[in-house]
Amino acid sequence: MIPLFRKKHLITHEGGFPVMHIMHIITSLYPGGAQSALYRLCMSDTSNKHTIVAMIGGGELEKRLADQGIVVETLGFTRQGGLFKGFLALWRLLRSLRPDIVQTWMYHPDLIGGICARLAGIRHVCWGVRHTALERGKSSRSSMLTARLCASLSGFVPTRIVCCAHEAARVHESLGYRSDKLVVIPNGYDLSDFYPYSEDKNERQIFLCDSEQLLPVLGMVGRFNVQKDHENLLRALADLKSRGVGFLCLLVGADLDAENSTLAKWIEEFGLQHNIKLLGLRSDIPAVMNVIDLHILSSSFGEAFPNVIAEAMACGTPCVGTDVGDTSVIIGKCGWVVPPRDSKKLADAISAAIHERETSPLLWAQRRHSSVERIRTHFTIDRMVTAFNDLWSDCMEAKK
Repeated sequence: MIPLFRKKHLITHEGGFPVMHIMHIITSLYPGGAQSALYRLCMSDTSNKHTIVAMIGGGELEKRLADQGIVVETLGFTRQGGLFKGFLALWRLLRSLRPDIVQTWMYHPDLIGGICARLAGIRHVCWGVRHTALERGKSSRSSMLTARLCASLSGFVPTRIVCCAHEAARVHESLGYRSDKLVVIPNGYDLSDFYPYSEDKNERQIFLCDSEQLLPVLGMVGRFNVQKDHENLLRALADLKSRGVGFLCLLVGADLDAENSTLAKWIEEFGLQHNIKLLGLRSDIPAVMNVIDLHILSSSFGEAFPNVIAEAMACGTPCVGTDVGDTSVIIGKCGWVVPPRDSKKLADAISAAIHERETSPLLWAQRRHSSVERIRTHFTIDRMVTAFNDLWSDCMEAKK
């Protein structure tokens, strides 16, 4: 694996034009980790011109990007006969715009976008890897097949392969991806959005009634998906309750609402009806992170660089996370990391956090401060933008 680029000079064009024209290719702009990272990158990198191509149209971020002046093109990729049509449309767009760099995001854009860019005569292609482990029965067959195809093509389609996590680079090297092309660029965060709020009782009243404000408030932000392993989280919380520990846990994300019959059944089976509050999909995540006292991530596989951990820590909220992807890299010594699928150790870590908060307020305040400083030091949006600019600049210079 090659190191992160830290060159300080960039290619400049005559006449004050943008340094480079970057075309990003992604599956869609519906909410997700890759989509959010792409949005932050384009919004923060004002030195380059960015064009985004969504293979499938729609998604909240599509309008937000367009409103900010970022050109968003959508293509007709569908499983019902639209693959060739979409591929042809992408090839024509590439031939028309002739971007300096094609940056793809996730397996299918890597494969389709990378091949199409090469056929269109684009020399500088950077893939984007956003996953770690691919598990049979949990990951889709399509993703697993596409990842294998990408591994076989990694020697000559991409110039560089950008991984958002060290664990992702390690796993994909073992899958056969060219190790000399792998580069790790961690996600970066806009700390003008994610920061510790001053103590505001009114803010807490949006989420909590008066009696709930007296309890330790736990939370997990993440859609209802097998990857997130909410069942293991509920099992750990039931264990915690059996020990006589009082708490309230907010669950935030897509399908985490009363209409989810599977989730409702689990909550009832574990006897957590009075300990769980389902908030569903929300757009005010910084406010959520400031209201909860401890953020938990119970994922069992597939995570690369969990955004929610960094977002919580940036807000001064300590974290308990399962050891998937780069969770341990993000948390460092500021929180607790436990094995995935181990409800007892997850319950032990949550219990230890609640105990520290209640019995050692100075130590807890120091932990909150350390969490914020870790994100400010290692995972800002400025660092991410600089790393991508150095990478793209290196690609341009390497093939002059």
